[in-house]
Amino acid sequence: MSRNSYIFTSESVSEGHPDKVCDRISDAVLDAFLSEDPYSRVACETFATTDRVVIGGEVRGPGEVIRNVEQIARDCVKDIGYEQEGFHWANMKVDSYLHAQSADIAQGVDAADNKDEGAGDQGIMFGYATDETPELMPAPILYSHAILKKLAEVRKNGTEPKLGPDAKSQLTVRYENGQPVGVTSIVLSTQHLDPTLSSADVRAIVEPYILGELPEGWVTGETEWHVNPTGKFVIGGPDGDAGLTGRKIIVDTYGGAAPHGGGAFSGKDPTKVDRSAAYAARYVAKNVVAAGLAHKCTLQLSYAIGVAKPLSIYVDTHGTGEVDEAKIEAAIAQVMDLTPRGIREKLQLNKPIFQRTAAYGHFGRAPEADGGFSWEQTDLAEALKSAI
Repeated sequence: MSRNSYIFTSESVSEGHPDKVCDRISDAVLDAFLSEDPYSRVACETFATTDRVVIGGEVRGPGEVIRNVEQIARDCVKDIGYEQEGFHWANMKVDSYLHAQSADIAQGVDAADNKDEGAGDQGIMFGYATDETPELMPAPILYSHAILKKLAEVRKNGTEPKLGPDAKSQLTVRYENGQPVGVTSIVLSTQHLDPTLSSADVRAIVEPYILGELPEGWVTGETEWHVNPTGKFVIGGPDGDAGLTGRKIIVDTYGGAAPHGGGAFSGKDPTKVDRSAAYAARYVAKNVVAAGLAHKCTLQLSYAIGVAKPLSIYVDTHGTGEVDEAKIEAAIAQVMDLTPRGIREKLQLNKPIFQRTAAYGHFGRAPEADGGFSWEQTDLAEALKSAI
């Protein structure tokens, strides 16, 4: 039997976190390829440390993009806001080792004769949705993202010039009767550009923004606060700690409230089911909940490299379903083409829409007019209900 009253914790990291700097660069390279050729193949990884960014991976697309990779990386770091000794967008060294996609992988993925596009790799992917927030996301990760996104906004628009790009948040949320009702602890560590600031000074800056992002009444006199608990956080970003693409996959998804298949997202084109099928799984799970078929839904998909159709579709409604889970699984197979081509075409994933996903979560964001976050739409709900 599932628990109805408990506390649960999730964390987020800002766009200036070393790993997120790398995710951003990898996705910017992907977007650059897709802007020139929507059917480019990209698997781009980035490593960052003091005054250096290293980019590698395999690609198939316009050569002009490869020649522009250094500038793409500098533009990303400049937009994030790094102009510090030890990591500066204009002075850092950028090395690129992108090379051609493996012919062995290409033959399994490409469509040919009577063969449809195959999955770019084997693997399992998960999607999740819950009606505990309007965004159908778990509350701890949703609000952890919101806090950091707000702090980045006021930092970059000049309202809070003493804040630096690197930051982490963590919320412990109290649940009663299965619903989030309050925050028992708040952890916020943020880089500050003024070395004289104390933890109390930093709290005075960030507390109004944190309170503004949380539901009214969630923070009380009993809520524990830990703001810059080490006392000083001046050296940040890749100068303070190395970064790597794909190292924040739980932050990217559901904050630990749901399973993760293990594959990272950033830097991968839509033939890579690590990314596209995880988006499709979120899309379907969200529509199951939006259709009123369950209050919570976890969806698992599995694939084999070079094979188009998923090997399995598994649904768990955690005891909240209005109909049998097997019926939901059958309805999903009926209304959604879950082949790589079907996912790509339904969610319009061949567009340069991925750089914006690199920080503050791939899920729980509003769908955008140009196709960004298309997997957050709930336009499949009626079809699912009709199929059942």
